[in-house]
Amino acid sequence: MGTPFLLLPGAGGRAWYWHRLVPELERRGHRVAAVDLPADDDTAGLEAYATVATAALDALVAAGGDGDAVVVAQSMGGLTAPLVAARRPVRLLVLLNAMVPRPGETGGEWWDAVDQAGARAALAREQGRPEDGDGETDFSHDVPPEVWAAGAEEVGDQSGTPFGEPWPLPSWPDVPTRVLAGRDDRFFPLALQRRVARDRLGLDVVEVPGGHLCALSRPAELADALDALLVAEPTRPVT
Repeated sequence: MGTPFLLLPGAGGRAWYWHRLVPELERRGHRVAAVDLPADDDTAGLEAYATVATAALDALVAAGGDGDAVVVAQSMGGLTAPLVAARRPVRLLVLLNAMVPRPGETGGEWWDAVDQAGARAALAREQGRPEDGDGETDFSHDVPPEVWAAGAEEVGDQSGTPFGEPWPLPSWPDVPTRVLAGRDDRFFPLALQRRVARDRLGLDVVEVPGGHLCALSRPAELADALDALLVAEPTRPVT
């Protein structure tokens, strides 16, 4: 029945983000569940996000498949996915253009701690774009226009509550972890992701085509990359 894949979205928390990737993974023989997280609920913090995601994982695994699940987290989903991996057996944890938190660091502190703004501005200068350009374009530049337009009705609000909470784990979970980084990501530039993955996890990144929202822009290529991880020897993070 293939490998179970649990897909966690970024800010806005909508499973819709994965709607182009899900059929690509299913065509490759895998079972897939994409999760809606309680992003618009100001009472929901990281514990609530992890509880929702863990319940979805339990249902996915109970429905069958070959062994433990692969958990894939995009962007802000990087705050939640390790919490799930600390609660349940997970075959592989995949961070896709994702935040990589440190113990005790809040999601709000992460941005300055990794100098996301500086990396974003440096890439804009390198590419000859205005540093203060349209932020929306940083997300949409490689997404098909019709897909981006449909997303305007699907993307929800994002509460600041989980960004204000210290990340609760004492260390990264002892789970094989891979970092996938879009080579055309303007929001979390590739150079930033390489530095953060090396400094915080002791890992190299695996480059994939596309920008920050590559599950919308390059779903087939992303599915190929995820499929390839299953046959590669997993790399465990430093703890």
